[in-house]
Amino acid sequence: MTRIRPETPGDTAAISDLLIRAFDGPAEARLVDQLRRDGDLDLSLVAVEDGRIVGSIVLSPLRAPFPARALAPVAVAPDRQRAGIGTALIAAAFAARPGHTIVVLGDPAYYARSGFRPVGWDCAYAGPFLQAAGPHMPERATIAYAPAFGALG
Repeated sequence: MTRIRPETPGDTAAISDLLIRAFDGPAEARLVDQLRRDGDLDLSLVAVEDGRIVGSIVLSPLRAPFPARALAPVAVAPDRQRAGIGTALIAAAFAARPGHTIVVLGDPAYYARSGFRPVGWDCAYAGPFLQAAGPHMPERATIAYAPAFGALG
């Protein structure tokens, strides 16, 4: 059975390992570490099965004209993908931040299942993969991600 809970200080290494395996490299793990160091880790949830972290989701603040958070990354262990863990983590993040719009950069086909839709907002990552879901969905807005995202390239 999968249980979703907030990250604890003892989870840091396991989360980094999961992110490296899920994304086939260290970039996302470095992002989360930098968000943590900068104090921009607004929410970090993990999915646990039999004491093993099999999923992770992170929200960070966005500068926006409405309450908003950036979702990045969401990751599931390669051997547990396609089991609904990512979708459950996204739902838990929405439940933890009611009243917030959540913005993600990712595959529209995947995120549409959780209610995300493309937005034409002005930001450094504007384009077809910029999507949002939540109570604040204006036609136009300017948003800015936490500084740690600039290191992703």
